[in-house]
Amino acid sequence: MKVGLIQMACGFDKQANIDHAIQEIKKAAISGVQIICLQELFASRYFCREENYDHFTLAESVPGLTTKAIQKLSKEYKAVIITSLFEKRTKGIYHNTVAVIDADGEYLGKYRKQHIPDDPGYYEKFYFTPGDHGYKVFNTRYGRIGVLICWDQWYPEAARIVSLMGAEILFYPTAIGWSDSQDEQTNRLQYQAWQTIQRGHAIANGLFVVSVNRTGREGNTVFWGGSFIADPFGEILYEAPHSDEVTHTHELDMKRIDEIRVHWPFLRDRRIDTYKPILNRFLDEENQ
Repeated sequence: MKVGLIQMACGFDKQANIDHAIQEIKKAAISGVQIICLQELFASRYFCREENYDHFTLAESVPGLTTKAIQKLSKEYKAVIITSLFEKRTKGIYHNTVAVIDADGEYLGKYRKQHIPDDPGYYEKFYFTPGDHGYKVFNTRYGRIGVLICWDQWYPEAARIVSLMGAEILFYPTAIGWSDSQDEQTNRLQYQAWQTIQRGHAIANGLFVVSVNRTGREGNTVFWGGSFIADPFGEILYEAPHSDEVTHTHELDMKRIDEIRVHWPFLRDRRIDTYKPILNRFLDEENQ
C-alpha cells in the first residue's frame, strides 16, 4: 500500500490554498500513490485561533464544491483522497469534517470530529458541533481505513473503536503547533507527547498510523509540522521536518499487521467484560 501525506503552510486566500493542495496531490499521484491525506482544514488558515463570526463564511457543504474538485482528481489519478473541511451542515450548525473520496471519484462519506477542544489558540467549540454520526471506517479500493481528526488523536478509546471496526490504517489530519512564547524544552516535550500517544495507538491496535500536520506561522502560533508514519508496532517509518512544506509518499508492508497481531495479541486478550467503568466520566465514591 503506497500512502501519501501533504504537509502545507496556508495563506489567507482559500482558493489559493485549494489550488496549492491540488498541485501537491498531482505531484504525489505521479509516484503511484494509492491513498493521500491532507492536513486538517487545509483550505484556510487555522481560523480557530480566535472567536470571530466572520470566519463562518469559510464553511461549505460536504459534499460540495471542494469535494467535487477532489473527486475529479481521485478519478483521474485513481487515488483515494482524504479531505478535511469546515462543513456547514445547516444554518447555525457547523462541523469539523473529513470527506473520503474513493479511487474512482466516488464520495464514500464523511466523519465529523468528535472531540472538540477549547483552549487558548484553539477555540473550536465556538465553531464546531461535535459529530453525531459515530466513528467511521471506509472501504476504499485499496483497503479499509479509519479517519479521526486532530484532538481525537489523544483519546485511545477512539482509536480502539476504529480498529475494532476493521481499520488497517488510521489517518489523523491535524493542526497543532507551539505558541511563540514557549521555550524549546516545552516545544520538544509537547511534540514528543503528541507523537508518542499516536505511536501507542498503533501498538495497542496493531495498525498503521499516518498523522498529517500543517506547518508555518499563523499569528503567534508556529505549527510544528512533523507529520509522520508509524507501523503496527510503533516504529517511525517517516518523519517530516517541522518548518518545511512536504509532500511525501511511502510504501507500507500490509503483512506487518498480521505479523504484529499474532505475536502481540492485544486484541485477543481484551477483557471486555471488565470495561464497563470506562463509560463513567470519573470514578468517585458515587459511582464506584
